[in-house]
Amino acid sequence: MLPRLEMKSIEKVQMENNSEAKAGSLTGTFVKRPYPALLELLQAEAEVGLKPARKPEWLRAKAAGGPNYLRLKALVKQHALHTVCEEAHCPNIGECWGAGTLTFMILGDICTRNCGFCAVTFGRPPTFDPHEPERVAKAVGALGLAHVVITSVARDDLPDGGAAIFAQTIGKIRERDPKVGIEVLIPDFLGSRQALATVIKARPDILNHNIETVARLQKQVRPSARYQRSLEVLRTAKETADGILIKSGIMLGLGESWEEIIQTMADLRGIDCDILTIGQDLRPSTQHLPLVKYYAPSEFAELKRIGAEMGFHHVESGTLVRSSYHAERQVPTRTTDEPRGNVKDV
Repeated sequence: MLPRLEMKSIEKVQMENNSEAKAGSLTGTFVKRPYPALLELLQAEAEVGLKPARKPEWLRAKAAGGPNYLRLKALVKQHALHTVCEEAHCPNIGECWGAGTLTFMILGDICTRNCGFCAVTFGRPPTFDPHEPERVAKAVGALGLAHVVITSVARDDLPDGGAAIFAQTIGKIRERDPKVGIEVLIPDFLGSRQALATVIKARPDILNHNIETVARLQKQVRPSARYQRSLEVLRTAKETADGILIKSGIMLGLGESWEEIIQTMADLRGIDCDILTIGQDLRPSTQHLPLVKYYAPSEFAELKRIGAEMGFHHVESGTLVRSSYHAERQVPTRTTDEPRGNVKDV
């Protein structure tokens, strides 16, 4: 019989890791409970007494700090915004914020999905703030960004999954500076073509939806998502959004085989995905999916080479690569006020 695991509540994790929580300012009664596939893995890990693998020497991120980092941190707080850099514990926050770039996370910081790899808080979100798009646009203007990435938590509680807020955020940024390059990293909107059309009609420059892992591991890694549904979101976007670059991402180390990685890349090229990011999963805590393997830099380099041969417009592949890592390098700088391409009926 497998040992029974004591799973920490979200409140307890927050109290351990968040100074505001320690001060008693966080509220909520939701509890993060592992779904069956995750619980089975955690129980098996506990049974055999596995200890986390030691990080290899090449896995070192730039420490957070410096004038730009502090400026961005103050600006995010001033405008009452969230960033995926902070909420998802991104290892590149020191490098990216130091360079003056960041990824805004709209629709709050509580996700309706309980993915086993993700550090973002899971629970029942409060009502979203309708003024958030304007605040994001002001922050983008204050930073003087040439390219911005907008993502969100999954909001399956909303009729459109938050698509309208994505569109409004794009619109507000365009009103202030039409030349700003805009990338959106969207959830799957539960497969709603209407919600996807709402975002596409707002004309982002890059539309990103991460497939995250190989087909075999989908239920284990992200139980509320579907491999084919994610492919269909990307396929529909490609077929209906002329001039918009389509992007997706995979993270490695959760038990996939090399052949499965290549097949996933081929599936993405099969629906004409333009840009691909490949990075190493870094387990946020012992309550998240166990890490099976650290991939070597040479393996990431080989995947980059294979992706280029497959015909991807750009492949960002490396240990610390995340969805928006070096995003500004993946799309040509906008030189006119006109949106790229035309929109077909979805």
